[in-house]
Amino acid sequence: MITLDTLKQRNHDFAAHQFTASMSIFPASKPIIVSCVDPRADPAHILGLEFGDALVIRNIGGRFTPETRQTIVMLQNVAQAQGATPGKGNLIIMHHTDCGITRLAGKPDLLAHYFEIDQAELGAKAVTDPRTAVAIDVAAFKANPLPGEWAVSGLVYNVTTGLIEAVVTPDSLQQ
Repeated sequence: MITLDTLKQRNHDFAAHQFTASMSIFPASKPIIVSCVDPRADPAHILGLEFGDALVIRNIGGRFTPETRQTIVMLQNVAQAQGATPGKGNLIIMHHTDCGITRLAGKPDLLAHYFEIDQAELGAKAVTDPRTAVAIDVAAFKANPLPGEWAVSGLVYNVTTGLIEAVVTPDSLQQ
């Protein structure tokens, strides 16, 4: 069991050996990764990210929901308040196999609320198929892009092999 004392000790080690005080809140040319909260699908470990390499937004299923979009908009506004100008963005949506969201297929009311859609539209979200779902989420972003130039891609991480598959390769999109 990981206790609070263990976490505090790990934090002291982090502060002594890895901490960088000058890091930007919204670093330029860093990807934004939308990923699932499942501990088996942590993009920092899977993609070999170092501290500060990316902005990671984690939610159930790693889905691009209205709330995810709003989070990115707010992050852009924070960056602009710091003096950054909107430019190029790199959005990576990463789903994974054996995702817990698939176990919610029998709860259409819960899923419809999560996606902010009617229950009749749930079939279009492909919650039981990560490859189709990631393509749907990339298409949803492209259909209503944020300001700036974006490279958007979709990955699926296989929890059995440890490998990622590029389902949607980076495609530049300018708004």
